[in-house]
Amino acid sequence: MTASPHSKAEKTRILIVDDHPMMREGLSSLLGAQADIEVCGQAETAAQALDLIPSRLPSIVIADISLPGKSGIELIKDISAMFPGVSTLVVSMHDEAVYAERVLRAGARGYVMKKEGGQRILEAIRKIRGGEVAVSEKMSAQILRIFSGRSTSGAESPVRQLTDREFEIFELIGRGLATAEMAAELSISAKTVEVHRAHIKDKLRIKTAPELIAYAARWSQATEAQ
Repeated sequence: MTASPHSKAEKTRILIVDDHPMMREGLSSLLGAQADIEVCGQAETAAQALDLIPSRLPSIVIADISLPGKSGIELIKDISAMFPGVSTLVVSMHDEAVYAERVLRAGARGYVMKKEGGQRILEAIRKIRGGEVAVSEKMSAQILRIFSGRSTSGAESPVRQLTDREFEIFELIGRGLATAEMAAELSISAKTVEVHRAHIKDKLRIKTAPELIAYAARWSQATEAQ
């Protein structure tokens, strides 16, 4: 049967990836009420999302950064490599000023903080569908400078040398988590956390664990104050 001009196939198909069931259901209800949007699936982990994409055929994947096992940033990279026709929008509690550049470099098309609410998420979806990048006005000029190769004050920060996984661990150190807690949150071994901590100390030219904790705590407080 030939699809009608107003068939569901014309709707923007969304796959939601978040490890909090209430967030998934709330977002699903919001998006499902839109005439131009259809939720085609939900996933709790990056692995589940990658399994669902071939059968559910989303146009946009909405993903959090903090996911069990493989992080949202790693998921973005996988989607960009494996499904180049699928766009990714990050919706996260983490500060856009800290993460927006990283997720865009990974291949995402937008970033919305959860506290900004449903209307901003809808606006971001429609911007991405129209071929635009969806970040806040505050971030737009900074992102443009970064991606055009112009230097910014943040460009000299040694924290920018960290890999995405190292950066995740550095942020958790700043939040006061112990090694075992970080390992549990990231679904990796305590030994792996310690290896990353050693690399972080080398890159930041820090010699001791207490110095690293103090540095990460100060950095975390400074970013929250921005």
